[in-house]
Amino acid sequence: MSVLDICRLPAWDLADENCLLAMWWVPTQPLEALKVVEAWGFRLMTMKGFTWIKCGSRQPDKLVMGMGHMTRANSEDCLFAVKGKLPTRINAGIVQSFTAPRLEHSRKPDVVREKLVQLLGDVSRIELFARQSSHGFDVWGNQCEDPAVQLHPGYALDIGGLTNAFSNAPLSPTDNQGQERAA
Repeated sequence: MSVLDICRLPAWDLADENCLLAMWWVPTQPLEALKVVEAWGFRLMTMKGFTWIKCGSRQPDKLVMGMGHMTRANSEDCLFAVKGKLPTRINAGIVQSFTAPRLEHSRKPDVVREKLVQLLGDVSRIELFARQSSHGFDVWGNQCEDPAVQLHPGYALDIGGLTNAFSNAPLSPTDNQGQERAA
């Protein structure tokens, strides 16, 4: 899926008028991550909401070593962006970085979902590009069972009975500065 295709996914149909976006991004493509944030109608808070330092699954005391341009990568970052007003933070003691075993391709550790719940409490949540279903989260992804929605460039289709997730936003909503989006 191209960055343009991701930008056209109607996350604005799923997002509450006041919500937090926690989005994993590829370190070699920070500008592309910012384009997605803007296209979805959010504004950036920080590029480092969470930092996952990867260790081995069989040797948890040993950090993994991945690919890299200048240095070998052993972490992934999750940015935070906001739409409307920032939701109330429930727990001010959540630490940014954590160490957890590297998982199969693109799968993220459960501790991230747990940290988000601790941070924001009992709010509606959806995980896009999910690899598995998660308790307390609606999910969408081609590798998870029973997704709650089908996302297509420009529109979302409610297939899982989500009743309050859609705001009937127009196909070309305005961006977070009130300007009409380009089609």
